[in-house]
Amino acid sequence: MATTRTILILPGDGIGPEVCRQVRRAMDWLGRARGLSFTIQEGLIGGAALDHSGVPITEETMQQALAADAVLLGAVGGPKWDGVAFDLRPEAALLRLRSELGLFANLRPAKVFPALADTSPLKPDIVAGLDILIVRELTGGVYFGEPRGIFDLPDGGRRGVNTQTYTTEEIRRVAAVAFDIAATRSKRVCSVEKANVMESGRLWREEVTQLKAERYPGIELTHMYADNCAMQLVRDPKQFDVIVTDNLFGDILSDEAAMLTGSLGMLPSASLGKADRSGRRRALYEPVHGSAPDIAGRDIANPVAMLLSLAMMLRHSFGLMAEAELLETAIEKVLTGGMRTADIMAPGMARVSTGVMGDSILRALDKTQAAA
Repeated sequence: MATTRTILILPGDGIGPEVCRQVRRAMDWLGRARGLSFTIQEGLIGGAALDHSGVPITEETMQQALAADAVLLGAVGGPKWDGVAFDLRPEAALLRLRSELGLFANLRPAKVFPALADTSPLKPDIVAGLDILIVRELTGGVYFGEPRGIFDLPDGGRRGVNTQTYTTEEIRRVAAVAFDIAATRSKRVCSVEKANVMESGRLWREEVTQLKAERYPGIELTHMYADNCAMQLVRDPKQFDVIVTDNLFGDILSDEAAMLTGSLGMLPSASLGKADRSGRRRALYEPVHGSAPDIAGRDIANPVAMLLSLAMMLRHSFGLMAEAELLETAIEKVLTGGMRTADIMAPGMARVSTGVMGDSILRALDKTQAAA
């Protein structure tokens, strides 16, 4: 009997519902063609929830997220809600999900499909074949450390304070995620910090080194300062495979790596929690591109990042490697065949809508499945 997996889909705002619609179609295909069984729930989040319920995420939706095997999120936010109270802004829902689900490890792949090498701002020979993964610590560091705030000074000036702090447990658990994933790739991890000027960076380096020695003798570990890593991502990004780093540096470096691919519309992400005794992790999967309200409702959004987020879910939450690769292969075939949404359009290619891109990927899935 097929295992039923409970998936909560939160389409959200802007183009979120449009790209999530294509995910539902792909999940239906996986059920028909691969025998996968999904129990799919849908909920409101962000501005959509705020308009409907007065809060960016309801308690009922939070309970659904906590009970689900995985959460797929479209996007949240938009100028419509710029004037709401700080604690009611659409993005607060995402922060609450991360906090209450304990999602401490953010995975951001930066992969350049061969057909899109020319769309990168870097020369094609630098990015062709690029396939790196940044593992960012998501719930600690300078974004959460105390004390923090803006304080008045006796001389009439002010001081802004944010505290960079990490514990052994916070460092080791995210490093373990990076090492485990590297074991399925090329067995190389680069740990990034500023151990030369920051005590938290020195602790980070020491703890990652110790964990590698204790549990991962087969993984090659190197260390790099964050400023050098930023430079190396532009100079020679293919030297990296898996990068693990803290919250602040991960925020910056993953955005830099994202632009190597040429379009945010191509980039998925995963946020993972701690594994329980059965190995199950709470997890949230979402595209990097945001709600893009300027193109919402026009059927021109690129659904590929959302579909690649589905592939990440198949791989990291359910161990369905063959199905994840099948979806990724189908996407690559469509791109190689010249299909392009507006964000990745190039001369000589066929510009298509969100729906037509989804149609093309489903047909490619059929053909790839038949050829297997």
